[in-house]
Amino acid sequence: MPDAPPLSGPRLLERFRALDDFLLAHQGLWRPRPFNFLQLPWEARHPELAAWLRRRSLEDAEAAHNHPEQLAAPAPFDALAAASLVLSETGALPAVARDAAPERFAVDVPGRKWQQIRHFASRLQFATPPAHWLDWCAGKGHLGRALAHDGTPLTCLEYDAELVAAGQALSDRLQLAAEHRLQDVLAADAADQLDARHTPLALHACGELHVRLLQLASAAGCRQLAVAPCCYNRIDSEDYRPLSAAARASPLRLSRDDLRLPLSEAVTAGARVRRQRDQSMARRLAFDLLQRELRGVDAYLPTPSLPLAWLQKDFADYCRDLAALKDLPAPAPRDWQALEARGWQRLAEVRNLELPRALFRRPLELWLLLDRALYLEEQGYQVRLGRFCAPQLTPRNHLLLAERVTHSSCG
Repeated sequence: MPDAPPLSGPRLLERFRALDDFLLAHQGLWRPRPFNFLQLPWEARHPELAAWLRRRSLEDAEAAHNHPEQLAAPAPFDALAAASLVLSETGALPAVARDAAPERFAVDVPGRKWQQIRHFASRLQFATPPAHWLDWCAGKGHLGRALAHDGTPLTCLEYDAELVAAGQALSDRLQLAAEHRLQDVLAADAADQLDARHTPLALHACGELHVRLLQLASAAGCRQLAVAPCCYNRIDSEDYRPLSAAARASPLRLSRDDLRLPLSEAVTAGARVRRQRDQSMARRLAFDLLQRELRGVDAYLPTPSLPLAWLQKDFADYCRDLAALKDLPAPAPRDWQALEARGWQRLAEVRNLELPRALFRRPLELWLLLDRALYLEEQGYQVRLGRFCAPQLTPRNHLLLAERVTHSSCG
């Protein structure tokens, strides 16, 4: 079956409205975080699904985590999975004939990042050849250099002075027409760095950073831009501020916590890191049972991120110290081993109960991407939205390509 084309034109708004309906209709399934509940609100409505998930092991949950749509679970899981797949399909952006940057440009770039850059660069198809690249939140400017190797001028904006200096040194060594500038892109004077001749680029600029680029680039009259968003929860408000008219008109209101859902897909990690992550979560889930008893309140209590050294503590000391940190009464002696075992059991249940919620990761991310695409359309751009690489290379594998196409008139 051939891949679907990228989203563009009327299909942007059509898909947005379909996703909006899907997310609104099923928000009772994807909003509550299983980590925070002993019993999820939706379990009473779908008791067969809940019981089936709770019987599964931690290993079962891990095996299904990145592809929950493939799980043969009781209704309504199968129908939701099928709808999620259809609504999440975007198609790959076509690769364009472009001279790839020489391998010496990959020096000092982690291998996975270099592959992301190569794929990103190969999808930049514009009607008019870019005249001046602008690498937004550039770091050392690896993305910009991969495109400027043909002599096209390059400006890199970065707020870390050490990265600016290192990037300029790399560009100078490669004899590129590149200027690396120290700039906080959220500062009021960031607008001074953009003008209509620039083609801005952003590969995995977080939250507020890429939103700021969309706003400033369109205001500056930039003819083209290419943005692969990341970390939608990195915003300066508790609630999401929609960009497009369609999103503003939607009844769907998203909290910062909701915006973490698209980012919950697991990335590759070593066995030791996974074991530490699991142990940390199991202990926090065991402590959650304890804190409900100590407070006499059957509700979740947020706890801070703890240093890795806390995992070296005896479990009883871990609980006593965390209770003290949260100003709770000192716990009485008990069977600490049994409590810790309950934490591991809860971890297996939580991970499996996350699977229905995981079906909404891509739909919510695409809703957010389409909000950005529709905003750019409102600013006069023609927009294409599609994948620039496989999800195994990065789960944040969607790219927005926007271009103002001017039509010459006869005089």
